[in-house]
Amino acid sequence: MSIGLALALILGAAVLGLALGYLGFLTLGRSRLRKMEEEAQRILEEARLQEKEILLAAKDETIRLREALEAENKSIRINLQRQEARLHRKEEVLDRRQEELEQRERRLVQKEKEVERLNQQLQELHRQELQSLEQIAGLTREEARQHLLATVEQEARDDLARVLRQVETEVREQADRLAQEIIATAIQRCASDYVAEATITVVPLPNDEIKGRVIGREGRNIRLLEQLTGVDVIVDDTPETITLSAHDPVRREVARLALTRLIQDGRINPSRIEEMVQKANQEVEVVMREEAERVAMEAGVQGLHPDLIKLLGRLKYRTSYGQNVLEHSLEVSLLAGLMAMELGANVNVCRTAGLLHDIGKAMDHEVQGPHAVIGAEVVKRLGRSPAIVHAIAAHHGDEEPQTVEAFLVSAADAISGGRPGARRETLEHYIKRLEAVETVARSFKGVESAFAVQAGREIRILVKPDDIDDLGSIRLAREVAKKIEETLQYPGQIKVTVIRETRAVDYAR
Repeated sequence: MSIGLALALILGAAVLGLALGYLGFLTLGRSRLRKMEEEAQRILEEARLQEKEILLAAKDETIRLREALEAENKSIRINLQRQEARLHRKEEVLDRRQEELEQRERRLVQKEKEVERLNQQLQELHRQELQSLEQIAGLTREEARQHLLATVEQEARDDLARVLRQVETEVREQADRLAQEIIATAIQRCASDYVAEATITVVPLPNDEIKGRVIGREGRNIRLLEQLTGVDVIVDDTPETITLSAHDPVRREVARLALTRLIQDGRINPSRIEEMVQKANQEVEVVMREEAERVAMEAGVQGLHPDLIKLLGRLKYRTSYGQNVLEHSLEVSLLAGLMAMELGANVNVCRTAGLLHDIGKAMDHEVQGPHAVIGAEVVKRLGRSPAIVHAIAAHHGDEEPQTVEAFLVSAADAISGGRPGARRETLEHYIKRLEAVETVARSFKGVESAFAVQAGREIRILVKPDDIDDLGSIRLAREVAKKIEETLQYPGQIKVTVIRETRAVDYAR
C-alpha cells in the first residue's frame, strides 16, 4: 500500500470519526436539552402552584385584616357615639346648672340690695340709739367706748391675774418638789467633807536651840525670811515650834517649805534662805499644777488651756470663808453635772463652768472687779464656749442668767457653800481686809511688794531703792497711813513699815 493511500485512509477515518462524534454530541445535547426543558417546565408549574397558594393566603389575610379593621372601626364608632351621648347629657346638665346659677345670682343681687337697705336702716337705728344713750347717760360715744373698754380690760386683767397666780402656784409647787428631789439626789451622789482653813501654820523644831539660828544675828535671818515670803514669823516661848502667820495660804506654804528645808539642812544664812525660798516657790508651783490636773480629771473636764490649769492650781491655796476654793470648785462641778443629767441639760458645760466658776479668785489683786466677771473674761480669752463664759459670769448675779446651765452652776455654788461647816464668815472678812490693806500699799509708785502681817496690824512695804530715797520712804509711810485711814475700816491701828534696802552684788571669777 502506498503512503498516499495510507494517508488518505487515515484522513478518511479521521473525518468519519469526527462526523460520528459530532452526530453523537448533537444527539446527547438534544437529550439533555429536553431534560432541562422538562425540568424547567416542572419548576415553572411548581412556581405557578406556589404563586396561587401565596395569592390565596394573601387574599385570606387581606379578608381577615379587613374584617378586623371593620370590627375595630365599628367598636370605635360605638364608643364615639356613647361619648357623644355622654357629652350631650353633660352639656344639658351644665346648661341647667348655668341657668340655676344665673337665677341664684339674680336672687343674690336682690338680697344684697335688701341687706344694704337693712344696713342703712340699722345704722340709722344705731345712730338714733346712740343719741338716745348719750342723752340718757350724759356721755359722748367716745367716752362711753373708752369706759366700756376700760371695764372690759380691767375684768380681763383680773381674770388673767387669777389664772396666772393659780398656774404660778402650781408650777412653783411642782418646781420646788422637783428641785428638792434633784438637789437631794445630787448631794447624795456627791458628798464631801471640809476642814476649815486656818491663817497660821506651825513648824515643828528638833530643839529650841534652832530658834536662835532662825532669828540670826540681830534678827537678819528672820527679817529676810519675812521679806521674801510675806509672812509673819513668830518665835515665842512655845517650845520647839515656830508659827507662820499670813492670810495668803500660798505664802504660808512657801515659808513652811523653805523653813523646814533650812532646819533640816542646818545651814541658815541669808544666801541659803534666798535659795530655799526660790526652791519652795518652784515646788509649790509644781504642786498646784498637779492638783489642778487631778481636779480636772476627777471633774471629767478635758482640754483645758495650760494657763487655765495654772490659775486653777492657785486655788488650792485659796480660801473663801474658810472653805478651800479648789475643792469647792470640784464639788460645784460634780453637783452641776449631776443636776444637768437629771434635767437633760448640757453636762459638759455645767461641769466645765462649775470647775472654773471661781477662777477669778486666782487673779492678782491688781485686777479690779468682781471675781465672776474677771473669771468670765479670762475663760473667754482662753477659748471656752459662750455658754461656759455666761454661766461663770452669772453665778453671782453679775449677769442675768439666761440658760439652764447658768442656773444650775449658780445653784450648785450655793449648795456647796451653804453646807453646814463648809464656810466661816469671819475668815473671809479678815482676808478681804488684809488684801485691801496690801492693795492700798501697792497703789503707790515705787513700791515693789507689800505684805500684811501681825494679823493685819502691820503692813510692810518693800520699795525700789532707785526710785525712792530715805526721805521718800518716810513720806511714803505717811501717805500710805493717811490713805488707809481714809479708805478702809479696821479695828485698832495699823503700823506702816517701809523697808528700803540697797544690795551690791559681784562675782569673783
